[in-house]
Amino acid sequence: MPHLKVRPFETGKFDELIERGELCTFRGIPVEEAPVELLGIEDGEGAPFLLEIKKREEAYLIRCDKITRPLDVGRIKRALTKLAKRAGLEVLHSNLQHSEGKPPLANEFEKGIRDFENPEFPREKVALEVGFGSGRHLLWQAKEHPDTLFIGVEIHTPSAQQVLRQIHLQGLENVWVLNYDARLLMEMLPSNRLEAIYVHFPVPWDKKPHRRVISDAFVAEAERVLRPGGVLELRTDSENYYRYALEVFSHPVKAEFLVEKNRELPVVSKYEARWRRMEKNIYTLTFRVLEESPTRENPGDFHFEGTLEESRLAALPSRAVVEDGYFVHFGHRYRFADGSGGIVECSFGGFDRPEHKYLLYKEGRMDYFPDRPVATVTNARAHRRIQEMTHGR
Repeated sequence: MPHLKVRPFETGKFDELIERGELCTFRGIPVEEAPVELLGIEDGEGAPFLLEIKKREEAYLIRCDKITRPLDVGRIKRALTKLAKRAGLEVLHSNLQHSEGKPPLANEFEKGIRDFENPEFPREKVALEVGFGSGRHLLWQAKEHPDTLFIGVEIHTPSAQQVLRQIHLQGLENVWVLNYDARLLMEMLPSNRLEAIYVHFPVPWDKKPHRRVISDAFVAEAERVLRPGGVLELRTDSENYYRYALEVFSHPVKAEFLVEKNRELPVVSKYEARWRRMEKNIYTLTFRVLEESPTRENPGDFHFEGTLEESRLAALPSRAVVEDGYFVHFGHRYRFADGSGGIVECSFGGFDRPEHKYLLYKEGRMDYFPDRPVATVTNARAHRRIQEMTHGR
């Protein structure tokens, strides 16, 4: 990832940039002894994000944090370049060189999770691919079916970036790319809306089966968001995953599914080509929805009620609070250098699909940073617990 190594300096020089409103919005100093500060960045190109300043004796490392990191690394590079210049930092090493030969990302087709709160899809037909990897199947489907919007969801950032470049190169206009957890996205989508959901060659997770994409909860959400006749298609080379999925697909009260062995598709990923050369079996399980589902319920909003007493933050537990079906875990705390507020790391939600956010507080008000959680029932329960622990109600 883009980063700078700079000669150690007094980080208070960023406060001048904050006062002038130049790129930086706040400086977070750790409440407990730790060699890391946070710097809020607003570049006008998208949602705000944070830079970490890791203080080491020989050099300071400045890079984007993982929770708020934007998909377009060009934004991070530009922000780091501006920061070093405006603050007069002495750069010892950087990897910010821009590659002239790389095609640009089709940023207009990159979507954030907030875009799916009340989505307006540009086409009547909509399909979803979970974990598209190299994107060969996703891009092929988009070219073959221009009347359908294909939403590609991928948590691996470089893969998402590569597909955005291919969208630009191939001139496609019916692909959206989301760099997020597909299980959380599924809970946001309207009922009876999708034509198909593709899950091709997911990580088997034989030693950690709870991390598998396919689960009873995932299939239940697939049933809800797929229209009657819509399909959930799984392809895997793993015997264990195939047998596990076969059992999960059998749990719904009413549905039909088809099992195929070594069915060939017109498009083949590099991994599938390798497995074919190894003469491994490829299993395709197609789950078809038969009935219409009820409308998705609104889980409520995610605003904090009342005035925050900062003294309550000091009493937040360091260990995870585990409840029935969800958890809440508070991480590092930072105070703003100007004393106006601060920011707290917070993980919460379902055990298999947690959210990672910051809680930003200022002048007695608290909100999530950089944006609110995905509006799911589980997250709403976790939010109410966070409200109780931070505000006492």
